[in-house]
Amino acid sequence: MATMHYLFLGVLSVAVLLLGGFGNRPVVEHNVPSSSYEQVAVHYGASELSSSVNFRERIVDIARHEMAVKEATGNNDGPRVEEYLAYTGLGKGHAWCAAFVSWCYGKAGLPAPRNAWSPALFPLARSYTKEQIQSGVVRRADLFAIYNQKLGRIDHVGIVQKMERNWILTVEGNVNNGVLSKRRSLATIYAFSNWLD
Repeated sequence: MATMHYLFLGVLSVAVLLLGGFGNRPVVEHNVPSSSYEQVAVHYGASELSSSVNFRERIVDIARHEMAVKEATGNNDGPRVEEYLAYTGLGKGHAWCAAFVSWCYGKAGLPAPRNAWSPALFPLARSYTKEQIQSGVVRRADLFAIYNQKLGRIDHVGIVQKMERNWILTVEGNVNNGVLSKRRSLATIYAFSNWLD
């Protein structure tokens, strides 16, 4: 039953992407209740919305402030996890790495990405080419993808904090039941995308 549920969500997400502009629009509009993070959103007011550099710093700052978040029972649940999921139209119990990334971008004042399905955050128009990646264009607040051979698709996404030669430092959700920072080898990264430029 759970497999059918995920299959349905996958098919639905692809249909929404194809009909709705490749992941640039939310599946469902929600008024997410105010949270303790509202003060950060207020701190970064409209006067600072002029450049992608400010957005990049803001997104990473928001993500880093979430690093204490843990699931309540280890089943993709808990107040903050459910807030990430609600931002993308889902309830507790679903994988939430893409919802976390979308929530961080939303808290920074950006309408997109806003999708809970990790492959949707890597449309061709927003993904870096291999040559671009090798030339070092990946920047702070870009997204990275991990590919799952068994599933035959991207199944994890996170935010780039910093790129150093053959490594990236990340902030990512739904890892070890929480939000954390990891150091990942570039050899393990399947794709990068840029939602800011």
